[in-house]
Amino acid sequence: MTRTADERRRGELLEQILDYACRHGLGGLSLRPLAKAVGSSPRVLLYYFGSKEALVVAVIERARVRQRERIAGLKIASALPARELCSLCWRLLSDLQNEPLFRLWFEVFGLALQDRDRFPGFLDRAVNDWLDFLAGPAEGAPQWQARAWATMVLAGFRGFLLDLCATGDRARVDAAVELWLDAMDLASRTLSTGRNDAAS
Repeated sequence: MTRTADERRRGELLEQILDYACRHGLGGLSLRPLAKAVGSSPRVLLYYFGSKEALVVAVIERARVRQRERIAGLKIASALPARELCSLCWRLLSDLQNEPLFRLWFEVFGLALQDRDRFPGFLDRAVNDWLDFLAGPAEGAPQWQARAWATMVLAGFRGFLLDLCATGDRARVDAAVELWLDAMDLASRTLSTGRNDAAS
């Protein structure tokens, strides 16, 4: 289906607004400076998004889509051993170009923890979307074990990314990730042993 001119313009604005939010955050977002930065006006932004709050929700959803687009290739590599897959995932997620997006994501996560109604469904999606993806290496294990595995991986990635965003100390964080990957490798072998025992 062909997109209308309005839909195309809204999409273009949304991309620009997301880039602006990555640079400046959402906490003190004001329509006037935002509109000036994206070559528009507050009236036009309200026309396309309805309200400032609806605009923020649209930005968060677009950030989620952009984040998933950047790791889409991991689906192809999902058959790799757990350690290799987690290592590849870390390299993609921790790439310098992704840091502004994750800073924004951590900001929204904090805001949603304070007021869940402001961003309905955000916290659930922020966890469950990733659990479904990360449970891959534990395929064949009992569901509770696969979810526990995915939770462990997710907690590791987010902790390391938060540290990297806060300190910029890549050498220290990368070294910690290597130690973590060793532990993940051992855990994945334990899962594999449990699956083989269950099958025999």
